[in-house]
Amino acid sequence: MTVEPLAAEPPATRTPPSPGMVWIEGGGFRMGSDRHYAEEAPARRVSVDGFWIDAEPVTNRRFAEFVDATGWTTFAEIAPDPKDYPGALPEMLRAASLVFTPTSGPVDLRRCFSWWTFQPGADWRHPTGPGSSLDGLEEHPVVHVSWHDVAAYAAWAGLDLPTEAEWEFAAKGGLDEAEYAWGDELEPDGRHMANVWQGRFPWENLALDGFTRTSPAGSYPPNGYGLHDMIGNVWEWTKDWWSATRPVAADKPCCGARNPRGGREEDSYDPAQPQIRIPRKVLKGGSHLCAPSYCRRYRPAARHAEPIDTSTSHVGFRCVKRP
Repeated sequence: MTVEPLAAEPPATRTPPSPGMVWIEGGGFRMGSDRHYAEEAPARRVSVDGFWIDAEPVTNRRFAEFVDATGWTTFAEIAPDPKDYPGALPEMLRAASLVFTPTSGPVDLRRCFSWWTFQPGADWRHPTGPGSSLDGLEEHPVVHVSWHDVAAYAAWAGLDLPTEAEWEFAAKGGLDEAEYAWGDELEPDGRHMANVWQGRFPWENLALDGFTRTSPAGSYPPNGYGLHDMIGNVWEWTKDWWSATRPVAADKPCCGARNPRGGREEDSYDPAQPQIRIPRKVLKGGSHLCAPSYCRRYRPAARHAEPIDTSTSHVGFRCVKRP
């Protein structure tokens, strides 16, 4: 089933506002899913207006251009202020970021910090920590970027971050009811369509697709809209505040989408940690760490919460421009 096109005027010019952007005509589609994780429900019909979107996630090369032009220092490169984190252990008040570290064998999959290392010295230039570099990774998606970093990049570029509805509509590539961005099979005819985990997570990475971590942007076939890496490789930030369940669609447009934008900042805090008041945004798309045995979030409808002060080795972003 294909999406329903909107009878909307196209932009005055089809010249992309930034190199490498693709025009998405907009339309109605089925957002969310009732068949997988609870936070994806309820599935409902919504519409988005037309917009431009990056055909690929922002790469290390492009992010370096931003840093060179502005002198921007990313969140992971700045030691946290103790006043902002009362009670934090001294060893946690260091410039650092979260790096995926494979375990030596099977572990309790409910304990995610078994495979995450709070690594001092890890940042976008040093993706696995001190001693690592971007040599050979110039065209890989930039990682270790927090919400503040991606918002700063978008502002510098004269762009914006996609809403959750815009992102999901674009990821579907014209397929409305399909499970994945390319159809209903994860690996049609044995073909790898996205950079995800093969093997037993988090210790056995068979790398049958050729990559153990990120892959160069555009390494996999594009979806029906000509967009690469909407699924797998790196999770991508959206501008919507997280909500555990999503409101039923409304008719009032907001930021290009005729549906509520996820939730409110004050509702995005983690209820499991009431003492920590850090708002969270919605991530989309899954990453190279998503596995059938653990995280089946390599689908357009999937979503995940991310605190705005957090950066990791598997989260990046792409930008949009609304006419």
